[in-house]
Amino acid sequence: MNSENTIKKYNTTTYKYRPVLYFAAAYFFTWIFWVPAIFLPENISVVLMLLGLISPAVVSTVFILCSKSKALKKDLRDKIFGFYKVNWLNVVLSIGVFALIVVGSILLSLLFGQSLDQFSFTKDFSFTGVGVASALFTITIASVLEEIGWKGYCEDSIGNYMNWFWESVIFGAIWSFWHFPLIFIKGTYQASLMVNPWFVINFFVSAIPMGFIITWVYLASNRSILACIIFHLFVNFMQEKIAMTPETKCVETIVVLIATVIIVIAKKDK
Repeated sequence: MNSENTIKKYNTTTYKYRPVLYFAAAYFFTWIFWVPAIFLPENISVVLMLLGLISPAVVSTVFILCSKSKALKKDLRDKIFGFYKVNWLNVVLSIGVFALIVVGSILLSLLFGQSLDQFSFTKDFSFTGVGVASALFTITIASVLEEIGWKGYCEDSIGNYMNWFWESVIFGAIWSFWHFPLIFIKGTYQASLMVNPWFVINFFVSAIPMGFIITWVYLASNRSILACIIFHLFVNFMQEKIAMTPETKCVETIVVLIATVIIVIAKKDK
């Protein structure tokens, strides 16, 4: 899978992507809301959290609207609404791969004293949501808005300058650290991990190989944002509703890394 060929053929010869400026803007307009939310009551912080969550999508849209490129604007519409772009077989395959990752992680966790009871659904989410926003609403809106933001402009802006391997590394690292203020906002999933520093570290580390897999889904589905939203939502739901312990999620990170290596090797010459 060669993202350079996959992405560049959709771009005009006159538009120059600005990934550094995009990342600076996405971080700034997210954290300018999230940092104050750390210190405010939940009924106020929920508004700020959602505004921050929307920011990458807004920044992506503004960058594309200001590009003066009709091709780029049409491409964004097609990536979001173009059902015809979605390779549904690859979407189902990616969902199956992650389901196997979860199953494999639970089985491996038995070696470390975890229970088979993890093969069950939890009654509730591991976090309460923020303010009036339910946990289900939070993971759903996060899946939609994050993918519109990061796939609307970010992925292509990196892929225009380098191959898909480095595109995935850079995206995964930036996407991971982007979540940092959330560990201090009461009611978020990230804040619930603060009971153990290793759980927090695992979250940020796991996001990097997961960035590889999401990039793989994006490129394997003809750069469809819709495909990424479906996959992202499935991942979020599995992470919340399957009764994996935090310790097992640490094992899962290793399994995701192994899956990432397999994908990289399989797509090395493509």
